[in-house]
Amino acid sequence: MTKLAVLCFLLLQTGVEGFKISNIVFNHFNGGSLIHEVITERAILNVTLQVCRALALSEGKTFSFPPQPFSAGAVAAACDASKSTKSFIDTIERIQKSNHQVDKDYVLSPSHHCDDESIAAGQFLITLGLTAVKASNKQQNFVLATSILGEILHTLQDFYSHTNWVEIGNTFPNSNLIKTNADVGKIADITRPTCRSCDGKDCRNNILEDILKEQILTSGYFSLNPFSTKPAGKCSHGGSFDRTKGIEPTGGINKDSIDSEHGHLHNQAANLAIAATSELLEDVRSAAGDKAFLQMMGLFKGRALCFCVDTTGSMGDDIDAVRTVTSSIIDSKVGTEDEPSIYILIPFNDPEFGPLLQTTDPEVFKSYINSLTPNGGGDAPEMSLSGLQLALTGAPPNSEIFVFTDAAAKDEHLKNTVLALIEQTKSVVNFMITDVFGLRRRRQADNNQQQQSVRMSRAGGQLYRDLAQASGGQAVEVTKGQLLEAINILTESTSSSLVSLLQASRNPGKSENFTFVVDDTVKNLTIYITGTSVDFSLISPSGVIQNIANTTGSSIISYQSVGNLQTVQLQTEGGLWELQILSTSPYSVKVVGESPIDFLFKFIKESDSPFGGFDVIDNRPTAGGNASLLVTLIGSDVATVSEVMLVESSGSGQVNGTVEAQGGGTFIIHFDRIPSVEFVVLAKGQNNNGVSRASSGIFQRQSATSLRASGLTVTADDLDRVLEPGTPRSVSFSVMTTGEGGSFTIRATNDQGFTLSFPSSLQLDPGVSANGSVSITAPADTPSGTGVTLTIEAVAPGGADSNYDVLRLTVLSKVTDFTPPVCQLLSLQSNCSDNCSRSTWELSVQVTDAANGTDVDSVSLREGSGTLNISTAADKTTLVSYVASCCSPDVQLVAVDQVGNVEICSYSVRANVTQALTTSPVTTSNVTTSPVTTSNVTTSNVTTSNVTTSPVTTSNVTTSNVTTSPVTTAVTASSTRVDFSVSLCFGFSVLSFLLHSLRL
Repeated sequence: MTKLAVLCFLLLQTGVEGFKISNIVFNHFNGGSLIHEVITERAILNVTLQVCRALALSEGKTFSFPPQPFSAGAVAAACDASKSTKSFIDTIERIQKSNHQVDKDYVLSPSHHCDDESIAAGQFLITLGLTAVKASNKQQNFVLATSILGEILHTLQDFYSHTNWVEIGNTFPNSNLIKTNADVGKIADITRPTCRSCDGKDCRNNILEDILKEQILTSGYFSLNPFSTKPAGKCSHGGSFDRTKGIEPTGGINKDSIDSEHGHLHNQAANLAIAATSELLEDVRSAAGDKAFLQMMGLFKGRALCFCVDTTGSMGDDIDAVRTVTSSIIDSKVGTEDEPSIYILIPFNDPEFGPLLQTTDPEVFKSYINSLTPNGGGDAPEMSLSGLQLALTGAPPNSEIFVFTDAAAKDEHLKNTVLALIEQTKSVVNFMITDVFGLRRRRQADNNQQQQSVRMSRAGGQLYRDLAQASGGQAVEVTKGQLLEAINILTESTSSSLVSLLQASRNPGKSENFTFVVDDTVKNLTIYITGTSVDFSLISPSGVIQNIANTTGSSIISYQSVGNLQTVQLQTEGGLWELQILSTSPYSVKVVGESPIDFLFKFIKESDSPFGGFDVIDNRPTAGGNASLLVTLIGSDVATVSEVMLVESSGSGQVNGTVEAQGGGTFIIHFDRIPSVEFVVLAKGQNNNGVSRASSGIFQRQSATSLRASGLTVTADDLDRVLEPGTPRSVSFSVMTTGEGGSFTIRATNDQGFTLSFPSSLQLDPGVSANGSVSITAPADTPSGTGVTLTIEAVAPGGADSNYDVLRLTVLSKVTDFTPPVCQLLSLQSNCSDNCSRSTWELSVQVTDAANGTDVDSVSLREGSGTLNISTAADKTTLVSYVASCCSPDVQLVAVDQVGNVEICSYSVRANVTQALTTSPVTTSNVTTSPVTTSNVTTSNVTTSNVTTSPVTTSNVTTSNVTTSPVTTAVTASSTRVDFSVSLCFGFSVLSFLLHSLRL
C-alpha cells in the first residue's frame, strides 16, 4: 500500500491515547485510554470526509474541512448533509455496538481477538466479513452491512494491540489482513518460544530478541479459566482477567490501555488501529462507490420515500393519486436539501406482495409507479402487513412509510412482527385508507354478507390505527376523491430534521389538555389531529386563544381538514403552548417541527460479560424492574438534557428518570420501574446556543415510536449472520419468563418468504430458560448479498404478553475469486503546454478480470475532472477512454469485479516537471488550515521513485532514510489494489489533505 497515504491518517491521529477492550458505553474514555468504539468513530469520520471531499471536487465545488477534533455533526455539515446528522450518528453507534458485542459474544474465541497466535484465523474472519459487507452493500442492505462491519473491525483493531506487530518495528498497518489468502507475515510455530517472564511489573523487554530480529509474529495467550495452560515459552495476553499471565513466562504483551503490560506502545497501537480501520473502510468505499458509501453511513439529504400500494382492481383512483403525488414530490424536492435519499415501492394484493423496488433515481421511481396496474380483487382482505413488513426491513431506519389500501389485512397474524420491526427501526407508518373497509360494492352480495364485511372492517380499521399509533404515524380515512389532498398534506415535509414535540392517543376519547414546549430552533411547527368529531382550542405562549371556529390570527398560519385528518400550521413562538382537545371519540394528536436538536435512545442493561459495563437491549426491556436508558443528544454542542420521562402513550401516567451526564452529549438515565402499558420517551433540556432574550432555551423532544416492556426475554444466536444458498441454517434461541409458566406460543417469520421450521410452542417454568431452534433455508438461486430479516416471537398463554428477537442475515455464495481486475494502458497522448487551459490529454485503458474471475462489475472515476467513457466488448473486456484538460493532469479509476475485489488505477500527465521530492523540514506560512495537532511523527525506510510532485512543506515532520529519484518523464501510470493514491500529490491528495488539517 502507499505508506504516505497511511501516514496522513497517522498524522491526523497523533495525540490519541490508545485503545482498550471495550467495557463501557459508547464514546466514553476509560482511564485515559481510547476504546474500540472511539477508534472506530475516528476512522469513520476521517474516511467520510475523504469521500465527501472527492464528491465535492468531482462536482466542481469547494470543500472545507471542519476543525479538529472531528465530530459527527461537523462532518455531516461539511458533507452538506446536516439534516442527516441523526441517521449518521445512529449508523456509527450501530457499528460501535457490533464492535462492542464481539467482547461479549466471542470472549473465548482466539480468532476474533487474534489471541493465541490465531492470526491467520483472524484474517479469515476479517476477509469473510468484508465479502459479506460488500455483497450486502451491492444489494443496498446497509443496516446489515454496517452490523457486520462493526464485528470485523474489532478483530482488525485487536491485531495491533494483541500481537507484536508494533514491537517488531512496523509503523504502518498490515494491509494483507484485509486480503483473502494473502501473506500476513511469518507466524511463530507452536513449539517456538516467544517470551520471557517480565521483570516484576516491567514487561518492556519480555519478547525474545530473536523473535523481534526475525520479525516473527506472535500474540498473547488468553483464558478466563483459573486452571488454564499455554504452550511452553509463549507470551500471555496479560491484564486483570487473563489467567495465563501467571504461567511461565509470566506477564503479558497487550497494549489495550496505557496501563497494560505493553502500555508504553499504546499510542502506536492506537494510531495503527485507526489507520487500518480507515484502510478497510476505503476498500469498502471503493467497492460500493462514493455515493453508496455515504448512504451506507446514513449520510443523505432527505428521508427515504417509501410507498406500499394495494394493486387490486378497486385501487385505480388511489394509484392515480400516488402517481400525481410522486411527480409533485420529485419535481419540488429534487436538487434541494430535502430530496429523498432513496425511493422504495412495494406493491401488494392477494395473494402476492412485493417485490421491493428501490432506486436513488427519481425518474426510475416514476417508471415504477407508472407500471402499477390495478387488477383483480373484490371484497377479500389483502396482504397489506406482508408488504409493510418488507418495507420496514428494506427501508432505512427512521423512514416514513405510506401504506395505501381500501381493504382489511388478510395477514393480521403479522401484527406482532410488524410492531417488533417498528420498535426496531423506529420508522413512522402512515395508513392512507380510502372508502372505509367493507364498503367496496360487491354486486352480488346479500345483506348478511354486507353486515359481516362491515363487522370485519371495524377490526381491520382498528388494526391499522393501532400500528399507526405505535409508530407515531397517522391512520387517515378519506374518500378516494380526497386522497390526493390528504397525501399532499402529509408529504409536505420529508425533511430528515423533523422532530416530535408531543404525541398522544386516546381510545376511548376524552377531553384533555396537552402542553408542549417550543424552543428557538424549531421551524415549520405543525399539529396533526386524527379522529372524527374532534374539536380543539389552542393557547399560544403569548396567551392568544384560538379554536376550530376561529383559525385565523397570530398563532395559526393555516388550517386544513380532509376526512378524519386536521392539520394546523402554527406561527413558531417560543415557550409553553397548550392544546385543548374536546371529543368523546377516539383520536390521536401529534405536534412536529423541524430542528437540528434531537435525541437517540437505547435501553441498556449491565453486561454479563467478564468485562462488565453495559449491553444494548435490542428488544423489549424487562417489565417489573428498574431500567437504564442511554440517550445521545444531537444538534448542539452546548445543549444538555435535564429531564427524561417514560410517558404512557394513551394516558397521563409517567415515570421520571435520574439523569447522569457521561460527556460528549451522552447521558445515562436510570428508572426505578417501566410503565406496564405502552409508553414514549420524553426528553427535556436546556439549549444556551443563540437563545433569544424572549426564550428560556428550554427544549422538549419526544420519541415517535411507542414502546412496551415485557416479562419475557427472547434471545437468538446471531453469532453467524451468513446463509449459504440451498443449505439449511439452524438458529438457536432461548425464552424465559418472569411471570407464570405454561405453554408459550412460538412464531417465526421472515421478509423473504424463505422456508422456515420451528416449534409451535415451548413449555416454560418461571425463571428457567427453554431452548428451541429455527431452521431457515434460502433457495439455491438466491442472489449473493440478499438480506433476510428473521423475527422470532414468543407469546404468553392468553396473548397478554410477548417479546421477540430480530436477526438480520445475509445470503452469501461461496467466493472463489480473490483477484482484483487488471488495468492495461493502451495509449496515453498529450499536447500539454505551459498554457494548460488550451491543451488536453487522453488515455485509453483496457480493464479485465482473471480467467477464472467473476468479470468486471464497474469502472468509475475517483479523481479527475475529465470525460469518462466506458464500453464492454464481446469478450467481456471493459474499454475505458478518458479526455481531460491539462489543467487536470491526474486521473484515478476504480475497477471492481462482481464480488467486490478492487483495483485502483492511477495515471498522470505533467509537463515540464523538474522538481524532485523535498525531504528537509521547512516552515509553511500563509496557509489556511483546519486545526490538527501533529508532533514528532517519524517515518523511516520510505522509498519513492519516479514520483511527480509539487513543492509541499510541513512542520514538525521528520523523515529519515528517504530515497528519491528525479522525475524524468512527464507521464506516470500505476495501479494498486488498495484505495490510496500511488503518487505523492495524487488521488486523495494526501499532503494536500494534510495541509488542510495541520494545526500550524
